[in-house]
Amino acid sequence: MTIKDRTTKMVTIDGNEAVAYVAYRVNEVCGIYPITPASPMAEHADEWSNAGIKNIWGNIPDVIEMQSEGGAAGTIHGALQTGALATTFTASQGLMLMLPNMYKIAGELTATVFHVAARSLAAQALSIFGDHSDVMAARTTGFAMVASASVQEAHDMALICQAATLKSRVPFMHFFDGFRTSHEVNKISLLTDGQIKDMIDDKLIYAHRKRSLNPDNPFIRGTAQNPDVYFQARETVNPYYSDIPGIVQKAMDDFGRLTGRHYNLYEYYGDMDAERMIVIMASGAEVVRETVKAIAPSGEKVGVLQVRLFRPLSLKHFLEVLPASVKKIAVLDRTKEPGAAGEPLYQDVVTILAEAYRLGQITTFPNIVGGRYGLSSKEFTPAMAKGVFGELKKPVPKNSFTVGIRDDVSHTSIDFDPEFDIIPKGTISALFFGLGSDGTVGANKNSIKIIGEGTDLYAQGYFVYDSKKSGTQTVSHLRFGKEPVNAPYLIREAGFIACHKFNYIEKVQMLRFAGQGATFLLNSPYSVDEVWNRLPRPVQEQIVEKELKFYVINGSGVAQSAGLGEKINTVMQACFFALSGVLPKEEAIDRIKESIKKTYSKKGKAVVEQNFRVVDAALENLFEVKVPAKASGDLPLPPTVPAEAPEFVQQVTAMMMRGDGDELTVAQLPADGTYPSATTRWEKRNLSDMVAQWEKDICIQCGNCSFVCPHSVIRSKFYNEAYLEPAPGEFPSAPINARGFPETRYTLQVYVEDCTGCNLCVEVCPVTDPEDESTKAINLMPRVPVLEKERENIRFFESLPMNDRAEMDFSSVRGAQFLEPLFEFSGACAGCGETPYIKVLTQLFGEQLIVANATGCSSIYGGNQPTTPWAVNKEGRGPAWSNSLFEDNAEFGLGMRIAADNHLAMARGLLQHLSPEIGEELTSSLLDNDQLYESEISRQREAVAKLKKKLAQMDRDEAEKLLSVAGHLVRRSVWAVGGDGWAYDIGSGGLDHVLSTGRNVNILVLDTEVYSNTGGQMSKATPTAATAKFAAGGKKVGKKDLALQAISYGNVYVAQVAMGANAQQTLLAMREAEAYPGPSIILAYSQCIAHGIDMRKGMTQQKLAVDCGHWPLIRYNPTLREVGKNPFVLDSPRPTIKLKDYAYNELRYSILARTNPQEAERLLDGAQELINLRWKTYEDMSGWGANKFCPVV
Repeated sequence: MTIKDRTTKMVTIDGNEAVAYVAYRVNEVCGIYPITPASPMAEHADEWSNAGIKNIWGNIPDVIEMQSEGGAAGTIHGALQTGALATTFTASQGLMLMLPNMYKIAGELTATVFHVAARSLAAQALSIFGDHSDVMAARTTGFAMVASASVQEAHDMALICQAATLKSRVPFMHFFDGFRTSHEVNKISLLTDGQIKDMIDDKLIYAHRKRSLNPDNPFIRGTAQNPDVYFQARETVNPYYSDIPGIVQKAMDDFGRLTGRHYNLYEYYGDMDAERMIVIMASGAEVVRETVKAIAPSGEKVGVLQVRLFRPLSLKHFLEVLPASVKKIAVLDRTKEPGAAGEPLYQDVVTILAEAYRLGQITTFPNIVGGRYGLSSKEFTPAMAKGVFGELKKPVPKNSFTVGIRDDVSHTSIDFDPEFDIIPKGTISALFFGLGSDGTVGANKNSIKIIGEGTDLYAQGYFVYDSKKSGTQTVSHLRFGKEPVNAPYLIREAGFIACHKFNYIEKVQMLRFAGQGATFLLNSPYSVDEVWNRLPRPVQEQIVEKELKFYVINGSGVAQSAGLGEKINTVMQACFFALSGVLPKEEAIDRIKESIKKTYSKKGKAVVEQNFRVVDAALENLFEVKVPAKASGDLPLPPTVPAEAPEFVQQVTAMMMRGDGDELTVAQLPADGTYPSATTRWEKRNLSDMVAQWEKDICIQCGNCSFVCPHSVIRSKFYNEAYLEPAPGEFPSAPINARGFPETRYTLQVYVEDCTGCNLCVEVCPVTDPEDESTKAINLMPRVPVLEKERENIRFFESLPMNDRAEMDFSSVRGAQFLEPLFEFSGACAGCGETPYIKVLTQLFGEQLIVANATGCSSIYGGNQPTTPWAVNKEGRGPAWSNSLFEDNAEFGLGMRIAADNHLAMARGLLQHLSPEIGEELTSSLLDNDQLYESEISRQREAVAKLKKKLAQMDRDEAEKLLSVAGHLVRRSVWAVGGDGWAYDIGSGGLDHVLSTGRNVNILVLDTEVYSNTGGQMSKATPTAATAKFAAGGKKVGKKDLALQAISYGNVYVAQVAMGANAQQTLLAMREAEAYPGPSIILAYSQCIAHGIDMRKGMTQQKLAVDCGHWPLIRYNPTLREVGKNPFVLDSPRPTIKLKDYAYNELRYSILARTNPQEAERLLDGAQELINLRWKTYEDMSGWGANKFCPVV
């Protein structure tokens, strides 16, 4: 093979795109399913397929989304067996669901490559971040395993693996570090189609097809074997695996001749007489290599051996690169296997060297130790790599060590010098602290492309954000230089720091990362003359001490004036280019404008010129602050949490909130993943500059605003006016608007520091000030002027007594506003459509609620560290919450119900047995209370408290046993909560089975009609004609009618609700579902940012969904069938508008009308017809007699 087609194209892309680019071109079928951080690979494949982009053979690959990763693997298996070239992309739990098929695919010697963005597995907690837990759990499947260390390497290995699998017939798992490589943006040399073709031998493809299932040449494969032959059959594959190392190395050699980029199975770098060596794979290898470069000149005899081919590990090739001088080896694994003698790479290295020693291929056996690093994307830095080399200097290095944490329990951790860092010469490093959804990350990715693809400079970008929703903090790490940037670790010293949210300077110690003389850019609402005095003194001291060049701009003001709303990305990007020195200022601004023209030209000249003006306005409003010779302010940094916060919050949660979670020790964290509830109340994020404020004089006290509030920041109480005596002077209060309550006052309190300014409360407020039509009874106003006053008001409001639940009217929205929400201040997006339903659920049933939460948006904003929104009342009671997996949530909830019922039966039996000693009266009150109403539940709690006191005084085994389950005598409410991705797709089989059991499990489906948590991919809930990721050309089939499916059982309570259309119906459905003694399911329409709507109008859009017939409001109550009444109630009137009047308010529909108007019209006509047919079905059902429906048996 000779070098040809060497035309080099340099592009700036992330690891996912780099891999997908190759995988798409060398396959015919892609079976996909979304999972972070691998979803973008599948999204690219779907977009390219929809755009008609062809593979190297001139065909458009078939890209099909399945209901789960297991389904995707099954589809790939079937495609492979019938002769197609097929691939998939996955990570973590998704890979676990593929395991059964992977064993089959490998056992049948079928060529394929699975591309894995390696990620943590859910253990004591879920983590979406990267390590090798998933791929190591799959290492026994029979797949060959190749690890990539960088974006360029991942791009190249995707092709090398494809060539090797076709030659070897053994399937390959190509993996690279999730996020650290999958999401790192870097400048790479893109393979050409000619180079890709030259690497793929078409004869091997023909051989693959010849082995496929074919009725013209029939055979059987996949038989069942007995003990007489199974063992022997497993051994038949040995020669194929023995050939793999040679095949892969040849593919690497061929690749090197084609591209000039040369690889080996095992790559050694360092002193050829090294005595100490680290063995490592994936991105950590780059860290160690750069560390070796840095410390070698000082005389350190060290080296690093990078493993690319992990399975099968080749003794021959390993020994070829192992320096004979090596005396000590540290093998680093990015995974943990509890109970094992060592982690997988360590065990394999020990095994092959022991074999080499046994065979006499090495004469001395090195001292080999194993270590763990970097779990869940934990930083692995040059300082840590140097620390490992330091550990190897010891006479007896620690084995099974950890690096990067402080283990004060098992004392596994080794020391390292955190101050040691490597800053490549000539590299410009920049940090940007932004707010999720403010455009910061997108702007920085654009900057990297401008520089990486428009100049000779190299660029690297990595973006840190937690797994909360939009509105969380983002940190962008950008590096630029004349040489390739091989630094897969975070920036510790930056020459440029930008803070895009002013109040972050109080929350994040960002200036500790500033180098001496660095530039600091602050988005500030305060002018250049007053901003200095608004900074906390510690911040001033850092600016002075480090001699920072300090600039300010009111970026939010510039963006608002230009009509960009909260999107400050273009403004801040212009400032970065003007100040950073990456490019000459004039050239930088020209390149920004060139990028704007390229990005927005399709939207018209006016949009382009608007963005041009924003760039110019940014520069006009950028000012340098004259820094005094010393700090002059007296503002302290506020405490992360108030002094009254619990000890755990003070010592652990606050550390995570400050961004110092890496400093927590092992002993400080719970061993089993159990954390306290109600911690979001200590996290005052102050995200929005505009917050809700109450106009007490015109309010009618309807409760609408608090009912729809996604973050539970609007609370109501009524109380005797005497309580106002110690109230703050400006505490708002009004006479209660109800008869029979003399001397009673009403207050609606907004928790302004937790308000996200979503506007939903304003949207649903029915009152307009007759003297000013722009004013409602609740409005968005600036936060800063009222902040201190409202803090004082909130403290007093919380001192007022909670209204007695037993006396509240649960049946009305007005009454429900006085019920305490036990789900508060979550990390959900502003205007979230899901959280209002969860909040109402906790208001109604929170004291006896047990929640099984499917993985998804609701588990992330509901259960993500550092703080969680599931709260407790003053008695310490509240929802008990847990997450198992994505696919098993209904079964998880069923298990909870079965356990609760079992323990209730046990408690009742023991209570009857001990009745003579407990007392007949108390026993009867406990056994005969139906607990249908809040007053009855309250009485039951009091009776259980008396029972526990008596049991504690009894010296009997039965008493102790009853005491352990006595709490179950109070009604337990079990709800399984999750999104449509769970209920319609991955968990649909389990959900269906749980409904069929007849057990009293309640199910709340928060239906956003897409996979919201992974970025908006199509689910079976996605409606016809809507676009989504994985459905770029518009969905061609109808939405699954889960309501009718559940109704078909006859004994399931079913409701479809949309609180923006009818809040009262939502409330009624939840109460009926809870009261019904069998299974229930509520489908709740939930607007989402993935719909591409103005989230401030979310409730209006819900109403339009109902008005057009897309989302009929229904209730199916089997108890009505039992009494001879029609159980099906259609709560919404006939459609009054067309689907188009609703749909084209949403980008998910309207974008297709712009890109493919004929197809959009065709699909929308079909969607309208489906709506008409379904409405006719529902309307007919509402008129049936009871005997037309399934009986309840």
